[in-house]
Amino acid sequence: MNENEQPVDLSVAVALYNEEESVPPLCKALDDVLSKLGRSYEVVLVDDGSTDGTWAALTAAAGKYRGLRLVRFRRNFGQTAALAAGFDYARGKVVVTMDGDLQNDPADIPAMLEKLEAEGADVVSGWRKDRKDSKIRTLPSQIFNNFIQSYLKLPIHDNGCSLKAYRSEVVKGFHLYGEMHRFVVAHAKWVGAKIVEMPVRHHAREHGESKYGALFGLAKIPRVVLDCITMRFMLKYSAKPMHLFGKIGGWCLLAGFLMLGLVGLEWLTSLAGARAWFGGTLLVKRPFWVIAPFMFLGFSVQFFVMGLNAELNTRTWFESQKKPVYTVRETAESKKD
Repeated sequence: MNENEQPVDLSVAVALYNEEESVPPLCKALDDVLSKLGRSYEVVLVDDGSTDGTWAALTAAAGKYRGLRLVRFRRNFGQTAALAAGFDYARGKVVVTMDGDLQNDPADIPAMLEKLEAEGADVVSGWRKDRKDSKIRTLPSQIFNNFIQSYLKLPIHDNGCSLKAYRSEVVKGFHLYGEMHRFVVAHAKWVGAKIVEMPVRHHAREHGESKYGALFGLAKIPRVVLDCITMRFMLKYSAKPMHLFGKIGGWCLLAGFLMLGLVGLEWLTSLAGARAWFGGTLLVKRPFWVIAPFMFLGFSVQFFVMGLNAELNTRTWFESQKKPVYTVRETAESKKD
């Protein structure tokens, strides 16, 4: 948001890609709901490089409904980039995200805002409890949701639902890249946000077909798993990477010394006339037991060096970006002179 722009109470950010037919009913539904809220609002509609008439439909809607802000990409950059643009251009104290295919219902927005305020929450995540998609879509999605929920310890059932409400301070300054749109709630958890969940309506798609295919298809499994590993590292070790690499290096160091100790102790007892402990050949004469300990010791040095290098990069990142290592919920001052 530009410093000269005036904030509003609510921003609704919507990513669209080749949704020409969905734009008119979407904008009408949003206008019907938001105009009755009694709050200042805006709708940030991000055209992710559509090749059909989506942009023309958006510009036509902008001439008909108030509060629309249009953003058009030069090409298709993907759902993560579209969501990032929605956050960047949003001026609202609360930012609601949703899909542009009319499967999310704008009529759920007022209830989400009420829940956000009533429970003092920072994030309200939609839960498509009665999802109107085929089993071929819902089954892989459920598997991924369960994996992400357990691996990242998220307190929600439906990580793939785009309908979510965030307090702006939770998402401002969060840099989205790759396919990290799935992990905005995980980031919110990391900064200490209070997250609650709410069942929301879900409608069958009426126009076209899914363009982004969020969390659907076997081809996405490796990417989702790798993104989860990356996010877990970022959440737990981004400010202290040596704690991870040092731990692995320490275990390698311990394994190397234990193996060397075992080989050396058996060799010393053999000098006194004792038999080999494991079979008829001393460990010191077996290549594996001679090479493996030094490999583990070498691995430990590598992990320690990687940890130190990661620590240096982390400090460079925080200092160059002037990123704080904390987040503030609120401040207060004494009212007494």
